[in-house]
Amino acid sequence: MIKWHTLTSGEQLENIKAESLKQPVIIFKHSTSCSISATAKSRLERQWDEAGLENVKPYYLDLLSYRSISNQIAATFDVRHESPQLLLIRDGECTSDWSHLGIRLDEVKKALG
Repeated sequence: MIKWHTLTSGEQLENIKAESLKQPVIIFKHSTSCSISATAKSRLERQWDEAGLENVKPYYLDLLSYRSISNQIAATFDVRHESPQLLLIRDGECTSDWSHLGIRLDEVKKALG
């Protein structure tokens, strides 16, 4: 089961950048009112144990509660805001991102390859 680390403040983004120097980090931006987002989140949670990504630290952002942080993520990592969205952060930068039904752990594994 995936152990989400909740993203609730913009200050955490600097910590995430620093963490990503030691291990890959993913940020899942989730809209709690969107069925596609719910499907993507459920898929991530179902596939996590078999995905072989135990070295990846997963963060979760509730977009409806923390929209300003989503805007900070877009600016900090130079990505266009989408919802839902999964970002792979390595060496302080967003190296890959996926949105909607393109959010799949096998794509994360390929990007880490």
